[in-house]
Amino acid sequence: MIMRLALQSLRNRWVTALLTVLAIAVSVMLLLGVEKVRTGARQSFADTISGTDLIVGARSGSLNLLLYSVFRIGNATNNVTWKSYEDIAKLPEVSWIVPLSLGDSHHGFRVLGTNSDYFTHYKFRRGQSMSFAAGGPFKDLFDAVIGSDVADTLHYKVGDKIVIAHGVGNISFVEHADKPFRVAGILAKTGTPIDRTVHVSLEAIEAIHIDWQSGAPVPGQSVSPDEVRKMDLTPRAITAAMVGLNSKLATFKIQRAINNYSEEPLSAIMPGVALQELWGLIGTAETALSAVSAMVVVTALLGMVTMILTTLNERRREMAILRSVGATPATVLGLLAAEGGLLTLAGVVLGTVGLYVGLYFARPYIDHAYGLSLAIDPPRVDEWMKLALIVVAGFVAGLLPALRAYRLSLADGMMIRT
Repeated sequence: MIMRLALQSLRNRWVTALLTVLAIAVSVMLLLGVEKVRTGARQSFADTISGTDLIVGARSGSLNLLLYSVFRIGNATNNVTWKSYEDIAKLPEVSWIVPLSLGDSHHGFRVLGTNSDYFTHYKFRRGQSMSFAAGGPFKDLFDAVIGSDVADTLHYKVGDKIVIAHGVGNISFVEHADKPFRVAGILAKTGTPIDRTVHVSLEAIEAIHIDWQSGAPVPGQSVSPDEVRKMDLTPRAITAAMVGLNSKLATFKIQRAINNYSEEPLSAIMPGVALQELWGLIGTAETALSAVSAMVVVTALLGMVTMILTTLNERRREMAILRSVGATPATVLGLLAAEGGLLTLAGVVLGTVGLYVGLYFARPYIDHAYGLSLAIDPPRVDEWMKLALIVVAGFVAGLLPALRAYRLSLADGMMIRT
């Protein structure tokens, strides 16, 4: 009977009830949406690089090595000699190894020197390979493959000429203008630092620096592009290398061997471990997002309480009539608490359905535009508990105006006020 009375009462005030349900639904969508984005961002962050067992660089901290080799942030403490690279490549446990050379830029985007194996062995998002939106890998010495963000920001297309600048920065006063590159390919969006990188061959990095010394052109020396093609462009050093092993069981063995390499001080890190360590430093934003969404839910519940309290004076006669026909105080309490609970339950259901419908339609765009993969999976146990807690909080919030209605006397409700 209480539920039937509550439904009929809400039906008579359907406009305010609908607005309250919508407010709660939006807050629930925000709460669950933030959780989906948080989980998706964490997973995308962890999937920035996958399938690589070790990253090797000069002796430094694991986070520093991860930042400059994977995220193109910061600089290496030192380089790795080509001989050390070849020694690591000859180890029987090593299945493949990809060299990485950093140091130059193009309009603020980092330039990465590597080889064609990079496009085969670099995996992201649980083993997904890179694909080309246009063109293909570099074939000529002065070919370049650019990420999607580089192409979109600078409005490049296949065949355009680009000039690489020496050093890192948005503005550079020293450029390799005598050896321009041609855009050979544009990579599809990945949501990783690949999107903000200009890729060239390792030999091209040597070629543009062949007539440079100590970070500046050698006065009186100029080697043309045709001349440099005839030279030995074997690198003398690289910045880092990605290593894939024949067996995961050999990871710690090879890591220890590289860390104890006698020819020069090297570090080998497991990217998955380093990524988790890095996320632990920047994951404070998770707590902030969750706190904001929880505050929005509380605000919506307060709005519902305000709505019920606002209409309570108009319903004093209704409550008095109910009491006069035999309704107990518990009935009045139950009626208003049920209204609060029904409004909250309807808002939770509408918000949850609305979120999944929105995810279904927005997911392809978010993945393409931002490289953020949002999984459409059922709510987890902790999310179900949050939703149940919101519904319970709605019933409890309905008790506040219910207690006020309980204190209104029958005579007060029947009294005609002037």
